[in-house]
Amino acid sequence: FGHANAIRQAKSLGDYLLVGVHSDEEIEHHKGPPVFTSAERYKMVRAIKWVDEVVEAAPYITTVETLEKHNCDFCAHGDDITTSADGHDTYHLVKAAGKYREFKRTEGVSTTDLVGRMLLATRSHHSANVTVGDSERATFDQMATAATSRSPYTATCQFVPTTQQLKEFSTGRAPEPGEKIAFVCGAFDLFHVGHIDFLEKCYSMATYVIIGIHSDQIVNWYRGYNYPIMTMFERVLSVLACRYVSNVVIDAPFKISEQLMKHLKVDYVIHGVRTPVKPCPDGSDPYSEAKRLGLYREVDSGNDMTAYSVIERIIKNRVKFEERNKSKEQKELDRMQST
Repeated sequence: FGHANAIRQAKSLGDYLLVGVHSDEEIEHHKGPPVFTSAERYKMVRAIKWVDEVVEAAPYITTVETLEKHNCDFCAHGDDITTSADGHDTYHLVKAAGKYREFKRTEGVSTTDLVGRMLLATRSHHSANVTVGDSERATFDQMATAATSRSPYTATCQFVPTTQQLKEFSTGRAPEPGEKIAFVCGAFDLFHVGHIDFLEKCYSMATYVIIGIHSDQIVNWYRGYNYPIMTMFERVLSVLACRYVSNVVIDAPFKISEQLMKHLKVDYVIHGVRTPVKPCPDGSDPYSEAKRLGLYREVDSGNDMTAYSVIERIIKNRVKFEERNKSKEQKELDRMQST
């Protein structure tokens, strides 16, 4: 959601927001291996509600010519340091031309931290087919969470949610009279393109979609190991940034009651067919009341991506990610020392 918050802040600086998304080749060259493919990233960015248009395969170094080509008045970025493969500021050209605006980076949110959480969480889950030794685990733990991390942009700090952030991400829109309302609940961990495909299908059935986000404790109960990777409030903000979501129930109950459905005035309670339904601790179906009332529906997203598959991608490229994060920190430090 750090990227989503950056996009939200960028949108507040103007009237129409174009978001440039780099190609896989550009990211690999300047930064390291991307977790998601370019097609996946294009779709994920388009699903963010503050985005008006996406520029595919945008150059890593932003030029005045790029801005003019797309009729942009200026370029906006966070106040963290972004450097090219050779260590240069990727926005130096637009800065020199006076066509650069800056906003505050989201504190407490680090891609490096999330990568570290993923690697630590997969040690047990992937032990049958991927071996991650104690030395590797310690390396990634230090890389993601050590107090010795020196760069203020790459280093990890704890995200502290506020009501103001929830307000900024929320649409604040109540359902219109007669508008169809859908309720969907789950973990929505590591919010990815599989979630987007699913929510897009839900939105086609009901234009007011309410997401019930389960607590960290509930998710850990049915997922096990060190899941969820993201905290409940991180997951809430990630979901609220999606254009297909109208509202969120925080710390939603695992079993959906008739009282909850009546309170939310839902027309449908939707579950994805690709996600098995885990029974409640007493063995009952969490959707039994929705089924009894005839509100239960199942949707096929057409996408098999899960939090597990995202983590598998990280594990397969674990050495590259370690090198990427170390290199990123060093370039940030070099840039800070030269200014």
